[in-house]
Amino acid sequence: MSKNLVIVESPAKAKTIEGFLGKDYLVKSSYGHVMDLSKNQLSVDVENGFEPQYEISPDKKKLITELKKMAKEAELVWLASDEDREGEAISHHLFKALNLKESQTRRIVFHEITKTAINRAIENPRGIDHNLVAAQQARRVLDRLVGYELSPLLWKKVKPALSAGRVQSVAVRLIVEREEEIKEFQVSSAYRIVARLNLVVNGTSYIVEAELPERFEKEEEARSFLETCRKAAYSVESIEKKPARKSPAPPFTTSTLQQEASRKLGYSVANTMRLAQQLYESGKITYMRTDSVNLSELAINKAKEVITANYGATYVKTRRYATKTKGAQEAHEAIRPTYPDKQTITGSAEEKRLYDLIWKRTIASQMADAELERTQVIIGISTNEKKLVASGEVILFDGFLKVYMEGTDEENQEEKQDLLPPLSPGQRLALVMMTAQERFTRQPPRYTEASLVKKLEELGIGRPSTYAPTISTIQKREYVVKEDRPGTRRKYQIITLTPDDIINQETASENTGFEKGKLFPTDIGVLVNRFLCQYFVNIIDYNFTANVEKEFDEIAEGRKKWNQMITEFYGPFRAQIQKTADNAGKFSGEKLLGTDPASGKQVFVKVGRFGPIVQLGDTESDEKPRFAGLRKNQSMDTITLEEALDLFSFPRVLGDYEGQELSVAIGRFGPYVKHNKLFYSLEKTDDPLEITAERAIELIEAKRNKTEQSIIQEFASHPGLLVLNGRFGPYISFNKKNFKIRKGTDPATLTAEACLAIIDDPANAPKKRFVRKKK
Repeated sequence: MSKNLVIVESPAKAKTIEGFLGKDYLVKSSYGHVMDLSKNQLSVDVENGFEPQYEISPDKKKLITELKKMAKEAELVWLASDEDREGEAISHHLFKALNLKESQTRRIVFHEITKTAINRAIENPRGIDHNLVAAQQARRVLDRLVGYELSPLLWKKVKPALSAGRVQSVAVRLIVEREEEIKEFQVSSAYRIVARLNLVVNGTSYIVEAELPERFEKEEEARSFLETCRKAAYSVESIEKKPARKSPAPPFTTSTLQQEASRKLGYSVANTMRLAQQLYESGKITYMRTDSVNLSELAINKAKEVITANYGATYVKTRRYATKTKGAQEAHEAIRPTYPDKQTITGSAEEKRLYDLIWKRTIASQMADAELERTQVIIGISTNEKKLVASGEVILFDGFLKVYMEGTDEENQEEKQDLLPPLSPGQRLALVMMTAQERFTRQPPRYTEASLVKKLEELGIGRPSTYAPTISTIQKREYVVKEDRPGTRRKYQIITLTPDDIINQETASENTGFEKGKLFPTDIGVLVNRFLCQYFVNIIDYNFTANVEKEFDEIAEGRKKWNQMITEFYGPFRAQIQKTADNAGKFSGEKLLGTDPASGKQVFVKVGRFGPIVQLGDTESDEKPRFAGLRKNQSMDTITLEEALDLFSFPRVLGDYEGQELSVAIGRFGPYVKHNKLFYSLEKTDDPLEITAERAIELIEAKRNKTEQSIIQEFASHPGLLVLNGRFGPYISFNKKNFKIRKGTDPATLTAEACLAIIDDPANAPKKRFVRKKK
């Protein structure tokens, strides 16, 4: 047995580190956290200082037994989890779970997986930082208390199976409030004047594009201006040239990497973090959870060498960036290549693209500024006092732009700066065309995952480790959806003045409102946010959430006791829960849509047990009301009375097929065809209001063919017992339950008895889902 046992979080990291250490070191993985609060109960002793009651995770018990045995046989145990708060908590829990002794244990940290960094860490071990552990524990306990107290209240007052969270609810609030801003936004239009002018210099013709610096609100004003430009002469009145410089962006933090990977590569926040984790664990980049923009002296020197070798000494300008993020917590480096001299790596295509982005950003941060010359030309109109302006930009020295230019989330970007021809005062220009085009104001942009991360960071909400899980959670909970939405056609006017002094007008159209990869609140998300804003606005207040993060920082620095913070929060919060439970009524978001002309009954829309529904009739009347679920593309906020009444036309009987009734209906998971007690989902392109019997039969036969192809074996002696080929390989299906088949077993050779033996084996029993009891 090795003298030294090194424990890290992941197998990939273990494999990389093992390559750097000698035969005296055995490197094993804990596969993340090994202890956690129970999933079945609060697991926080509210009466005794909010002490958390951690237990070894059920799926880690076997692993802990193995690690305990290895730890007993080793002279030293090196806890080498990540250097942030979560990593410190993992080391603390390993120390407890493995019953380690202080004298036998060493805690080591490193922000890059290189031989030098690993050896330096082993030469400079430390103890577990209990302040960092306390900060992580405070976050875990506070989030458990908020979720455990608020979620059952939501089940009771809004809808079953909902959840609330301190950070996730704030993220949902941001998205809901942006949607409300968009709904309230009043679109207005104005006319933009652009002239295309011709300049001839030494026989060469150039086109100069100039713009009037003001907009006209009314069509009559724009047309009147063009009228004044008939028979006008145009000349250059003045030229102003100004030098300008552009500096590179600092190296990546977690937040800026997530934003830039979204803009330039189209990666989701979760995918970016998954890829960055893989790059880190394979030793290709430094630690990927950081809010620092600092680079080590070694990294700066290496970057300098790379720039000098590839581009020349004039492109070098070394810099030290200061971290400006509120409460930046860890002191390690920005995200950078472990070896800056390696421009390319081996790996998947996605990993290569992300690494390339990180490499370019790091190298560019140590390169010279780009030197520009910005030119503004004032062009006079002989028949009008107003002036046209032409702007241009020339890059005199590209500097860092040779490698990298930062992206932007801004949807209203400045007009592109064109290169201008050689101009001098007094030159005459000829009109090619002048247009007055109607332009519309733009509504506030909806959040992308990247811009939401940016906003959370600006508000001081969350930390590098929380952005990705927060955004994933609000989508999994179906409070928010990320999707594309088609735009609509909008008409606009173009008035044109030709060189012949003729004014023409035409109506054109454009697509507006198209959204790609944007975050939209769902009806449930809107309703939960409304409930929390009404009864718990202090909990989802932006300042409160940011101040909580500051308190975690104070705990991490040893300036505050973690349970003191929890005590100050919990008393008033618990009283608020009780008050709301006693006084708040059912919160369904019910809204009256109108009256059904046929029956005279009122029609409502609200959130029911399984989601948004429409209701025909009053619950207080003798006759029971009818209910129908909204379709996936419908919203409580926008559904009309007519659309609601259409939903009561379901189930629609389409006819008979094989002697059984054929119908179409809408359920919890969307529209479906029902036939002979079986259900067949409609395709996205099928409209349940218009689907024909022929199309329904097509869907049934397609599903049957697919099912037949998936059947490997069926047994006449045991109806309902099947061996099927599924998405993840062969499996056994019996009484609506599925059972795995061990690898290496040929499913075609299984007998009914062999299948039943697999089913009866307790080890193969399907996992039970725990449902928390309502309070």
